[in-house]
Amino acid sequence: MLPLWSAEPSRRVPIATTILVVLNFAVFAYEALLASESYRALQSFIMGNALSAQRLIAHTDDPRAWLTILTSMFLHGSVMHVVGNCWFLWVFGKNIEDRLGSMRFVVFYLLCGVAAAALQVAVFPGASVPMIGASGAISGVLGAYFILLPFSWIFTLVPWFVPIVPVPAAFFLIVWFAVQAMSGAGSLLGNEAVEGGVAWWAHVGGFIGGIALILLARKAHWLRRR
Repeated sequence: MLPLWSAEPSRRVPIATTILVVLNFAVFAYEALLASESYRALQSFIMGNALSAQRLIAHTDDPRAWLTILTSMFLHGSVMHVVGNCWFLWVFGKNIEDRLGSMRFVVFYLLCGVAAAALQVAVFPGASVPMIGASGAISGVLGAYFILLPFSWIFTLVPWFVPIVPVPAAFFLIVWFAVQAMSGAGSLLGNEAVEGGVAWWAHVGGFIGGIALILLARKAHWLRRR
């Protein structure tokens, strides 16, 4: 299922969401520029800024290794990778930013990315394959959406059935999370630490982190009224 748009109106201009989308595309454009000049330069840039669980654990005293938790969130491996991530961020991020405010939304987004990286590293501490992408942080946005707007309608593209179907956000997100969790469980049976692939546990960690953080934000009365 592919979410197309949310029926929930955004009452404020989504400044932070827009900036995050632009940053992701800008970094990917820089990657493409490096690739056009030298594949070695691109590889050096990716390896220097991607998150490697093996490197992080081996160099816990190196601040640069910890910084890759943040820098890796803005790297992507292909056009479809960056477009898909930014599309999910745009569909779901606007409403969460609306409730948190722009500055708090950015902090929330980055903390969700940290939670995503933490679980992925915990599950595959020996992974040498670099982890890149915004999907862990965006999964946290989905977790927040599940808590705050479970009954909002998400207009969804469903291949092989009715082309566009409105479904409750809770249903869409439960199905989405179930796919991530089952795929993550399946990855435990393979050699993920060596072969790489989708960081399913980062999606799970980001989603759970997003739920926990938005519940804390609600308890602290940091949410704007609808």
